[in-house]
Amino acid sequence: MADWKNPPRLFIPGPVEVKKDVLMQLARPTLGHRGKEYAQLHSETIDMLKKVLFTNQHVFLVTSSASGMWEAAIRNCVGFDETVLCTMCGAFSDKWADVAKKCGRKVEEMKVEWGKPTLAKDIDKKLASGKFAAVTLVYNETSTGLMNPVQEISDMLKKKYPDVLVFVDCVSAMVGLPMKFDELGWDVAFASVQKAFAIPPGLTIAAVSGRAVEKSKTVPGRGYYFDFQEFVKSNEKSQTPTTPAIPHIMAVNYQCTKLLKEGMENVWKRHKAMGDCTRAWAKDRFGLFCEEQYASNTLTTVKNTRGIVVGDVIKAVQQKHNTAFGNGYKDLKEKTFRIAHMGDITIDEVKELLGWIDAELK
Repeated sequence: MADWKNPPRLFIPGPVEVKKDVLMQLARPTLGHRGKEYAQLHSETIDMLKKVLFTNQHVFLVTSSASGMWEAAIRNCVGFDETVLCTMCGAFSDKWADVAKKCGRKVEEMKVEWGKPTLAKDIDKKLASGKFAAVTLVYNETSTGLMNPVQEISDMLKKKYPDVLVFVDCVSAMVGLPMKFDELGWDVAFASVQKAFAIPPGLTIAAVSGRAVEKSKTVPGRGYYFDFQEFVKSNEKSQTPTTPAIPHIMAVNYQCTKLLKEGMENVWKRHKAMGDCTRAWAKDRFGLFCEEQYASNTLTTVKNTRGIVVGDVIKAVQQKHNTAFGNGYKDLKEKTFRIAHMGDITIDEVKELLGWIDAELK
């Protein structure tokens, strides 16, 4: 029987496992969010995040899930008389298009089949009309385990469409996958901390370009909670517009210290090693849902070619080892299953989980 007081070790696509040293940061004495102590924490954390994300532009600490930044990017940077191109390759990129419509913006969809990548050449064909103010992308589609070729897309956009704003959902990508914000030429990129940052949910990190901030000055109806102008004014005072999730920011500060000590290139290599290990296992026992060159290094979606009852295997592993991995998402349930390998999860822990799944398959 499930017991929230004795939760399983998590290899689901998020939240992922949070180590005890990180949890201890959440137990620190709290601070007054308008005091000098918080300002010091805020400033130090932003400075480290800029190094982690390779940016000299804006970084916002947003007390919300990453879904809030879907809305923030649209409401701040797309006018009511402008059109946004929403690329769609899975559940979360699909949802972003829906959010843009609910914000009252003109949306044109560019859909591909789940498990297929969004390609630069196809975006190029769409943008050639010249009618788009912005484009939305998902770096790593969590529902399918697909890693879009964002470097190729970004190179094309910088060369051919320098005036189109670029918004990127990096929820299961940020930290775990290569990302140099300024070099990529993006305008808004964001992730919630329960994925590769390996912190409990409740905070989102957003990198925002100077031109996105300038654009937001001209867009009416931005609202208040996610108004980029409010974030910039508050950042100048090393504060947030509204009460921040202070314990989470303490944990981000701690994790950034570790990341920078390890070196981001090494962090990316570590995630790739876990991805390679999981993919090799999946190909030997089952198959990959995505074409391998687009398979993610932070989570693997395994194609259930053997017709196992995925839910039964998940239940057995959790009962015997108090460890959970993920079923397929929505229509992919039982057709696939997902194993996360990001954050502070180690390759030895991944191998241990794969061994337990093997034992159930026998």
